[in-house]
This record gives sequence, C-alpha cells and structure tokens, in this order.
Amino acid sequence: MPSLDHTIVHSTDRFASARFLAGLLDAPEPKAFGPFAALKLDNGVTLDYAEHAAGGKEFVPTHYAFLVTEDEFDKILGRITDRDLPYWADPQHSRPQEINTRDGGRGVYIDDPDGHNMEFLTRTYSDELLANL
Repeated sequence: MPSLDHTIVHSTDRFASARFLAGLLDAPEPKAFGPFAALKLDNGVTLDYAEHAAGGKEFVPTHYAFLVTEDEFDKILGRITDRDLPYWADPQHSRPQEINTRDGGRGVYIDDPDGHNMEFLTRTYSDELLANL
C-alpha cells in the first residue's frame, strides 16, 4: 500500500510555524529545502511549511493529527501547559483545557500560529467510534 511521503502546510512564516510544531514534538530543527521549512517526522513523513505569498489567495487552516505514544503525549501536554497554550478536548474547541479519552486513548487539540488544528492522540480511532461521530 502507498504511504504518505510529504505534504505542504501553508503558513505566514514557514520557520516560525515549523519550529512551533517541532518544539511541541521535541523534533529536530526544520531545514530549508527550496521555498520550504522541512520538518521530518520519525515515521519518514515530511511536513513542508510554505509561506503564503502576500496578496495571494488566502489559505484555509486545516487539521493535522499525530499518533503518539502515551509517554510522548505526556511530554507534549507538558510542553503545551508549560507554554500556557490553550488546548481543547475536541476539534470544535468547545471543551477548553481538557483532554479526551476516546477509544481508551487520550487526545488533545491545539491551534498552531496559523490556525491549523493540530491533534495529538495515543490511539487511532476505531471504525465503531468513527461511525458514531
């Protein structure tokens, strides 16, 4: 089966946005790659942050979900709270400063500097849960 190699994340400041996520994930410093700030994840997928051209068509913030271990989740949540960042238990942002426990795992949502909804979860959602959302 094919696997995702890289994707482009639109931003207003490519390195600031890439460093924001790298800091939460404790990932290496993003590297310049052409017009991108490339953030390589442990699974080999690269997020290529691209700066939005001034005066061009506006981009729509989107959602990115990261499957992490329980230990990684604790560390990420610690970094979120250490930085006093707002976070939510749901993508609609209706449950502030809470985490969720869907499917027996844990999950949390934050907004990055460009309004992208970043989710960190410890279990992939089951087909049963997805059918009932």
